[in-house]
Amino acid sequence: MSARSVKGAWVVFAVGALAYVVTVANRTSLAAAGLDAQHRYGIAAGTLSSFAVLQFLVYAVLQVPIGVLIDRWGPRRLVVLGATTMGAGQVVLALSTDTWQAVLARVLVGAGDAATFVSVLRVVTNWFPPHRVPVMTQLVGLFGQLGQVFSFVPLVALLHGPGWGPAYTGMGAFTLLAAALSVIVLRDVPPGRDNPRATKTLREVGGDLRAALRHPGTRLGLWSHWATPFSGNAFATLWGYPFLVSGQGLSTGTASAVLTLYTVTAAGTGPLFGAFVARHPLRRSWLVLAIVGSQALVWALVLLWPGPAPLVLLGLLVVVAATGVPGSMIGFDYARTSNPAHRLGGATGMTNVMGFTASVVLILLVGVLLDAQGAGTPGTYSLDAFKVAFAVQFPLWAVGVAGILVSRRQTRALMARDGVVVPRLRDVLRGRGSRAGAGTA
Repeated sequence: MSARSVKGAWVVFAVGALAYVVTVANRTSLAAAGLDAQHRYGIAAGTLSSFAVLQFLVYAVLQVPIGVLIDRWGPRRLVVLGATTMGAGQVVLALSTDTWQAVLARVLVGAGDAATFVSVLRVVTNWFPPHRVPVMTQLVGLFGQLGQVFSFVPLVALLHGPGWGPAYTGMGAFTLLAAALSVIVLRDVPPGRDNPRATKTLREVGGDLRAALRHPGTRLGLWSHWATPFSGNAFATLWGYPFLVSGQGLSTGTASAVLTLYTVTAAGTGPLFGAFVARHPLRRSWLVLAIVGSQALVWALVLLWPGPAPLVLLGLLVVVAATGVPGSMIGFDYARTSNPAHRLGGATGMTNVMGFTASVVLILLVGVLLDAQGAGTPGTYSLDAFKVAFAVQFPLWAVGVAGILVSRRQTRALMARDGVVVPRLRDVLRGRGSRAGAGTA
């Protein structure tokens, strides 16, 4: 790439990353406002969880259609459409007084969110050489974590200062500004390169999706994306703040600081994971399993601790939960290396469905289990009830790990038939692992 092309790529990347910053801010904008929302609408924990569940459900359902539309319309249009939809949703939330209005607002936020991330990933893939894509993907995730800082700190200050309406109106305006910048700056491909848009029939789309699913490397990506992010998503999006304040007894300031640590960790570990994946593409699954194992271990310690956990342990909890966000990006790398360009949109969309489906299940079950224990409102929350509710994570991890191990074995069998040798983990740790791009294990 020429110096001018490199500069243009970084400018496009910056605006795409900003669009994702805004998207994450919208996605998590109800996290620290959960208690305020329960008071504003007079709702219990189950209804509150349904806000986030519906938002993520809309996100998950739209992933495959969005992937197809990216192939057809190009990612730039989808980024603009997504930001505009999220901005409208936040304005509706700012003006809402009834529960149905808040539900509509979160549906709009979920729909706009669905269009953004996979579109930004396609922009990165189109503008940067393949060997740099894993690191650039993690950088997108890194900058996206700034959106969580925005929702945990400035938004909380606005909620407790000017109030609900100004806070969410400001979020909507911020989002529409990102849409305008995307119109001006983003381009699907570098100048002079053919735009790989494709109009496909429903039959062709179905064939591409089936072909992607038949490849075990795609399925390895799907299960990797299922197992890694749901714990952190549920914690950062809705249940972390009530758990820390009403369950663990932390002050609102300390809880915000702990959640900010979550964001800093997610941002800081992303480039490290991206570098590991780029250097050792045949050992990505071990990193995924290490992330899942550490999450399960620390959650077990917190849930088994008698009474409130020490602040150090809670800090460790948010650190390991945060690694699931950049860890889930490995699933997209599996999709990229297991599929040709013409079916990448659908494969990426299917991968993204998995993590958010698991997140939907967890968010919903935590609210339902709190209600079932008679601890579904801010006045009745208890640490014991939260511990029972959060224990539902372990079966979700078990399903994910089983899927990873089965699909990894199938992937390695396919690689062996193609003559690709997977290096031993011991050799990787000693710096002798393969850097070859072939294979997906």
